Amino acid sequence: MTMHSDLRVILGAQHPSGAFPASPNFSQYPHCWLRDGAFTAHAADLAGAREQARAFHRWVARTLEAHRPHVEALLARAERGEAIPPEHLLPTRFSLEGDWLDDGWPNTQLDGYGQWLWALGQHLAGLGGALPPELATRYLSRFWAEPCYDAWEENPYRLHTSTLASVYGGLEAMGRYFPFALEAARAVREVVLQECVFEGRFVKFIGNPAVDASLLWVSTPFGLVTEDDPRMRATVEEIERCLLREGGLIRYAADTYFGAGAWVLLTACLGWYHARAGDLRRAEELYAWVEARRDGQGLLPEQVAVPSTNPRFLDYWTRQWGAPAHPLLWSHAMQIVLRAELDLRRGALEGA
Repeated sequence: MTMHSDLRVILGAQHPSGAFPASPNFSQYPHCWLRDGAFTAHAADLAGAREQARAFHRWVARTLEAHRPHVEALLARAERGEAIPPEHLLPTRFSLEGDWLDDGWPNTQLDGYGQWLWALGQHLAGLGGALPPELATRYLSRFWAEPCYDAWEENPYRLHTSTLASVYGGLEAMGRYFPFALEAARAVREVVLQECVFEGRFVKFIGNPAVDASLLWVSTPFGLVTEDDPRMRATVEEIERCLLREGGLIRYAADTYFGAGAWVLLTACLGWYHARAGDLRRAEELYAWVEARRDGQGLLPEQVAVPSTNPRFLDYWTRQWGAPAHPLLWSHAMQIVLRAELDLRRGALEGA
């Protein structure tokens, strides 16, 4: 399949508002997560669909602007030293029309705001003179240290390394526009390097020495450290030792969601890391693994069962929600990102 085939899947699901649903036909994913949407918009940019990517960013900006009074009140309360209940913080997902969904979902997740600001920064870099919205930057600069759910919507009341890395990436991207964002980004990085490292590698969250596949984000793409940093190399080695199953990555060793299948998007993320680290052969292997997960229509799922998948939990979640999401836009987005990175690196080698 080509990059443009994945792009067709993504754009075919985009709502007229500009929002991307996480999955167009999975019962629990009809809404727009900033996390999924940010990576999806970045993929659209890489594949040449800049207007559609811009439509997503404008949708997020409009959605957040509609909640400006609430955000300003939160910032004022924090300035007075008031405790902010987690449920008062901005949600991780909105309806495709931009509504705040009060439906019991574990909503307090800060990583998506960092990921959106990072993707927005990448998008704006090619425009020149465009000024991004400051509201989300101020919000994240103030609340980045609040414990929250992780990227998998689990473990509240923790500080998660991949969340902090995502926040760092977003704040650093906004630093060219807002100097206060750079100051906050430096503070985030200091916490990660001082409190999120165990035995020379990064950990799932402060106090838990396990690894999580989302730790790939510490370097790729958010650049808190480089791909060749010894701590990052040790982290990736541990991720591959503990989380690789039949060539694909599970999220973390104790996962039970749909029995802990191998996640397509995370496997592509691992390929992205290796491509940027210079191991193009390994990156191509991971790209090929993802390609082999397509169905007859070329669609990619969220995850696939592997021999280690627990049948009891696979059956439980299937009875609750149906089969795992298929397609998942984020999976298609990451394959675009990986292909673009490989093409860039191959082109650089050929031109050398």
